[in-house]
Amino acid sequence: MGLFQCNASILLISGNDLMTFLDGLSTNQISGPCTAPFTKENAKIIDVCDVIPVGDNIALVGSAEYKDDLVNHLSKRILGRGISITDISHLNDVFIGISPNTVPDGATVHDSTFGWMMICPKSISYRPTWTEEEWSEHRVMNSIPFHGHEITQDRHPYSCGLETLVHPQKGCYIGQEILTRMRTRGKTGKTMHRELNPVENATTVGHTHSLSIKRS
Repeated sequence: MGLFQCNASILLISGNDLMTFLDGLSTNQISGPCTAPFTKENAKIIDVCDVIPVGDNIALVGSAEYKDDLVNHLSKRILGRGISITDISHLNDVFIGISPNTVPDGATVHDSTFGWMMICPKSISYRPTWTEEEWSEHRVMNSIPFHGHEITQDRHPYSCGLETLVHPQKGCYIGQEILTRMRTRGKTGKTMHRELNPVENATTVGHTHSLSIKRS
């Protein structure tokens, strides 16, 4: 069991018909809690977020590094829908890994593509139980991509191990035409691999194996 503290952002989305709004922008189908990539017109990633319903609102948990780009992307497409975006990153800490035996009162838990996720108000003062090295080793041995390593803004979802988050029957989202063409032609370019060390140009280095992005 272990939890690593992420450098995460949390955006609280409020308003009407929020699932439909976010579903129209994500490569994944959003109808409830899930992990969802948001992409540009060229199908490159803007951010990969966990979608967590919170009462009548939705929390989007993504990478702190990409927060401003995600806010700009969403804001341009609100178009009078009566939807607002509030940054609540400074009020919470985000942990990812394997579920602990106990969860603090007041924490929110979520089943993310990346692992078991827990969001704690800073007032709880929860401490991580994994170092970044331990989290990286867990990811390598389980072939889990993550922000800043395999998942970057110069890659599309197919190239960084997120193919299961591109819904095959879904259309009409930004970047959909390119991703559909890649899939139907069987030409997704580079993909994520786990290999025995040493690995050239590794994106995450583990003790015995590493992850990398390369052509098959």
